[in-house]
Amino acid sequence: MTVYKKEYRELQQIKLAVDCIIFGFNDNKLELLLIHRGFEPQMGKWSLIGGFVGENEDLDKAANRVLYKLSGLEDIYMEQVKAFGKADRDSSGQVVSITYSAMILKSEYNEEQVSKYNAKWFPIDELPELVFDHKDMVESAIRRLRRRVRNFPIAFNLLPAKFTLPQLQMLYEGILNEPIDKRNFRRKVLQMKYLIRLEEKDMSESRKGAYFYRFDKALYKLEQNFNL
Repeated sequence: MTVYKKEYRELQQIKLAVDCIIFGFNDNKLELLLIHRGFEPQMGKWSLIGGFVGENEDLDKAANRVLYKLSGLEDIYMEQVKAFGKADRDSSGQVVSITYSAMILKSEYNEEQVSKYNAKWFPIDELPELVFDHKDMVESAIRRLRRRVRNFPIAFNLLPAKFTLPQLQMLYEGILNEPIDKRNFRRKVLQMKYLIRLEEKDMSESRKGAYFYRFDKALYKLEQNFNL
């Protein structure tokens, strides 16, 4: 038993980290928030925001800590995506990283806090060269996002509290990277009982204006429970 414990301790030389893939929807484009790496290895290149998991710290708490450190936001919509664990993925040693995708509103995050990390938004089709295997991480998160958005109302996390149907369609087109037929889209969207039309209009795009809508999370949960 003593020998086994010694071998076990000697084997556990792997570091555990989290990396956060932060999506935003800005100027009708799906974008990614990256930081300009200010330390070695690969200093000066663009990177996801991440960090090591602390002793006795849960994975989700570590990811939330990293997100708060960068954005100043709490209670961000976040999902665990995938583990990346190739032995040579990080030149500083063997590091296993758990990736999380998050969605934030550019209008809400703390720009002063973001500037401390030399962070910048990039359209997902115009990403710079990334460190290590971060490109693979991003591609994995985008594939998952595109699968999920077809079946779950997660896209609403990228919109303000009230939005128009044209804004919603542009968001879906930005995420899926494909045009969507306007009539079919509106027909499907208006079947969502948890999408509430307001009596207020956005008059900035046309004289007729477009009604604002809001996503009712409580109604969505109620509908899901009923369907079960």
